[in-house]
Amino acid sequence: MPDDSLYSEDLAPVPPGKRTWSTWNYAALWISMSLCIPTYMLASSLIGGGMSWWQAIGTIFLGNTIVLIPMILNGRAGAKYGIPFPVYARASFGTRGANVPAMLRAIVACGWFGIQTWIGGSALNQMLHVWIPSLDSPGLFYCLLADQYVGRLERR
Repeated sequence: MPDDSLYSEDLAPVPPGKRTWSTWNYAALWISMSLCIPTYMLASSLIGGGMSWWQAIGTIFLGNTIVLIPMILNGRAGAKYGIPFPVYARASFGTRGANVPAMLRAIVACGWFGIQTWIGGSALNQMLHVWIPSLDSPGLFYCLLADQYVGRLERR
């Protein structure tokens, strides 16, 4: 029986027969991670800063390609041996030290989630202000904010 702190079904290697991803799946993953609203915002700010459209696209493509290289190197062992990153990190950092890179990845993921959420919230805020112009009134905003705060306090 393996040590429960070092093994779980999520950490178990994927058998070769169940590894169904091909090069196209990895390419689609990279492209889908590269095509997001912050990328469009970056392109528009580069164009607004004086670049032509093709220079902006080329700059973003170059940046995404630079990021792709360490991603491929980092994911190679997982794709080849069917092991997740925390198990792969144990070879370099030990069983306890592997928590450090895993936590660093989690912090980066939380930061990226925060950026995406902020941009999405800003978009929703702008749409609401277009649909409901009275939201521009600061008094209404503070009433809604106070109502939400009091509602949360009452539920506790």
